[in-house]
Amino acid sequence: MELRHLKYFLAVAEELNFTKAAEKLFISQPPLSRQIIELENEIQAKLFIRNNKKVELTEAGKYFEKEIRELFQNLERISVKTKKIAENISGEFRIAYISSIYSAVISDLIKHLKTEFPYVNFKLFEVSTTKQIDALEQGKIDLGIIRSPVKSPKIKSQLWFQDGFSVVYNKSIIQINSEKEIPDLKDETFVFFNKDYAPHYHEVLLELCAFYGFTPKVVHESNNINSIVQLVKNGLGISIVPSNIAKNNQDSEIGFIELKKVNLFTDVSLITPKEDESEITKLAVEFLLNFKR
Repeated sequence: MELRHLKYFLAVAEELNFTKAAEKLFISQPPLSRQIIELENEIQAKLFIRNNKKVELTEAGKYFEKEIRELFQNLERISVKTKKIAENISGEFRIAYISSIYSAVISDLIKHLKTEFPYVNFKLFEVSTTKQIDALEQGKIDLGIIRSPVKSPKIKSQLWFQDGFSVVYNKSIIQINSEKEIPDLKDETFVFFNKDYAPHYHEVLLELCAFYGFTPKVVHESNNINSIVQLVKNGLGISIVPSNIAKNNQDSEIGFIELKKVNLFTDVSLITPKEDESEITKLAVEFLLNFKR
């Protein structure tokens, strides 16, 4: 069995059409069909159901596809890791973070790492939690900063800090002085994170509103915490944001009320590849864990 057999198999599994798969692979159809037959003979399992109307994966084929895709992901990760080892400390280090993490922390982290590894090219990406997990599993990033639990055997997760929640509002539009007045906001327009972008976080916000006795009227959505705060400032609604945002926002037009009565928190975690023992990763994690908040 060679890698080309597996690449041909994945192409057919994706297209479910030998002609289209052959075009994608820049080969003719007969050789492709022969390669698939060779593969099936070698592993002694029928991978596709073929007839004049369509091509389908067998149950064995579905399992094989899942495992082979994971195999190729691991190969890519191994290749990236090998390249990094060969480059020693003159390569690339990629850090992903969610938008609700105060940017000054990230800036201080890069400054600190740059003093120790001056020849490393540090790259920053603002990425959602779900996409960070996928990227880390595939070796596309080296360190992630996320909100929510991680369930992956390939990832090491360390709690950075627990964050509470605060209502954010425009002071010139909303008159509110304490947490006990939160139920009075039931008729206000809310600005939330998009449900598809951050499903776990979205559910927590709904739970918070339920605790105060109402269902929020969500009119506007955004995938970026700074955009949400800006929409609030522009008078387009109110929102609930991590208290970390409130602590680091100095805008006099915006007010924050911390939600202390409800026992709900969001975990902010640092995620790294499980087998990554690089000095850069260790230093980055150590710096963040010791950062004075």
